[in-house]
Order: sequence, then C-alpha cells, then structure tokens
Amino acid sequence: MFELKLTEHNARRGVLRTPHGDIQTPFFMNVATAGAIKGAVSCIDLQGLKTRVALCNTYHLHLRPTEDVVYQMGGLHRFMNWDKPILTDSGGFQVFSLAKLRNIKEEGVYFSSHIDGRKLFIGPEESMQIQSRLGSTIAMAFDECVENPSPRDYVQKSVERTTRWLIRCKAEMARLNSLDETINKKQMLFAINQGGTYDDIRIEHMKTIAELDTDGYAIGGLAVGEPTDVMYHILDEVIPYAPKDKPRYLMGVGTPSNIIEAVWRGVDMFDCVMPSRNARHATLFTWNGIMHATNERYKTDDRPIDPQCDCPTCRNFSRAYIRHLFKAEEQLGGRLAVMHNLYFYNTLMDRICEALDKGTFEEFRREYSEKLAGRL
Repeated sequence: MFELKLTEHNARRGVLRTPHGDIQTPFFMNVATAGAIKGAVSCIDLQGLKTRVALCNTYHLHLRPTEDVVYQMGGLHRFMNWDKPILTDSGGFQVFSLAKLRNIKEEGVYFSSHIDGRKLFIGPEESMQIQSRLGSTIAMAFDECVENPSPRDYVQKSVERTTRWLIRCKAEMARLNSLDETINKKQMLFAINQGGTYDDIRIEHMKTIAELDTDGYAIGGLAVGEPTDVMYHILDEVIPYAPKDKPRYLMGVGTPSNIIEAVWRGVDMFDCVMPSRNARHATLFTWNGIMHATNERYKTDDRPIDPQCDCPTCRNFSRAYIRHLFKAEEQLGGRLAVMHNLYFYNTLMDRICEALDKGTFEEFRREYSEKLAGRL
C-alpha cells in the first residue's frame, strides 16, 4: 500500500495507496475534528485548497452526532461530502486530555464526557467499532498518551498496555472488515509508538509494534510540552527502527519549520490544528514568516496577505480588508484567514515533494526552516 519512490538524506518521497485514492507523500492532513474545519470552511472549499486528506476524531464524533448517525448517513465521506481519504484518530488522546474524570483499566478507559458528564467507556474494540462505523480510510489504534515528563515506571507500564491494546485493535479490525455491513472493508490500521521522552522505551516499543505488521506507524505523545530539540532527538532515535516500507506519521505536529525538520528525519504524514486555530486569531503564515493581521501597519495596505500565494483569499482580498474584518469581528475574517493558512500548509507539502523530486530538499530546508518560523 506504500511505495517509496526516492530518498534524500532520511527524507522520503512516496505514494500511499488507499481505498479512497492515492496520496503523494509527504503530506499534511487538514483537521476536521467533528467532521468540519473550524472557521466555516466546508469540504467544497477544501477541494480548492489543495487538501489531500481530512482528519476527524473518534471521541468527538462518538459524543455527537454518534457513529450510528454517521453510519445511517452512509459513513463520514457521504456525511461530509468528501471523496478523498479520511483518517480518524482513535479518541485516546481526547479521553486523556478532555475527559473530566477517567479511570484506566486493562479493558479500556472509563471516563466522563467533557460535554455533559455522561459516564462512558472506550477500549480497543470499541474504538475500532466506532471507526468502522464512521467508515474512515485509516483508523488509528487505541493508545494511552502520557504527559511529558512522566515517571519512567509508569511510562513503561503504559507502553506495554498500549501494545496489548494494539493486538486487540488488530484482531477486532480484521473481524469488522470481514462483515457484510461494514462500510469500508479495506479500512487501514496504523499503530502508535509511545514512550514519553525515554529513548530506550521508545525504541523497544517501535521494534515490538513493527513486528505486528500494521498498515502504518505513528509517533504519538510528542509536541505536548517538551522542548522542540527533545522532539527532534526522539525522532532521530526512533525513526531508524520504523518499518521502511510503511508510512510514518508524526501526530499533532506542527509549525512549518517542525514539518520541514521532521521530513528531513524521515516522517511522511502530519496533522495539526495550528493553521486553522492560529488563523481564527489573525495569525497567518507566509513564505517570509508569520504575520499578525490586526497590526496597525496593515490598516491601508492593499497587498494580499502573501504576494507569493495564489489562494482564494490572496487572489481577492487585501491585508487592509482582512484586518478590518477582524477588527469588526466579522466571521468572514476568520474564514478567509483559515482558507489562506490551510492553502499555505498544503502548498508547503507540494513544495517539499517538488524539492525531493528534484533532489534539492536540503537547499529548501536551509532556506525555509528558519525563515518560516520568524516574524514577517
């Protein structure tokens, strides 16, 4: 399902073949947590923003509208009107970060809904069942995401339990994919590497889950508060042990600079709420650095957000108008900003792929890794 075309240093250029179309790698997934991009951007908009994959969340969709409603509507693709691949996160991270109360057991996690306090339970089998009902292209295994830093003894036990949960996820997915009523009988399963910031635990866990031969391998539990150099160090240590013939996914990352640096280290897939979240607060990404759209200097600036960008926002509206919309608290400001940032991230991945194809990614990294992290 994954074809590796070429490499430069540890960076990889390939294609991931899925039931809902081929995806050129490396790629970034636009986050549609509850089946929608925050900022009033629809899947019709995404078609024009170079979006390759949408990411939705099991936890949020389980709470509302529920997987049964989505199933009755024909699955997420029909529900959202999106015909390209969808990845669903397992819900594990949200259970541990959002649930008001939670109790971790071998069978799974008992928790209270962050919305209304209802008592709920999700285990490996339940997570697979929910994701199967949603009909996503790629389902993530149910895991525990520990805080950084966490005591070594707890991290070790958590990782061992996550491995046992993965074995159960794999068995349940195989069962579900054999059922006549299953929407996507070719649903793919990705394992998740955990281990906090402990090199040896991370490495051993990656070795262990690699033997289970899932469709892809994610690195979770990073970009959750640890310094950036620690994240890069973990990637340098762990990635050599990830299967070379499977896609590698760094979960929840990140800034444009983070993405460039992670691609350099061998990562193929990314997701992050940053482009849409920052846009809704008037923080925009450009090819010369980060821009704050409400700055006084843009009050009469008739240039587009980024003269190098040809997104729908930059083609049609000025910095002055975008600033006015935010100052007037018009919802259109957030929508136009989100469209720009998503287009920027997707174009970033296009340019990374192009640089890899030409054998010039090292030069691209040298020019843009630091520049894109700076202020305009």
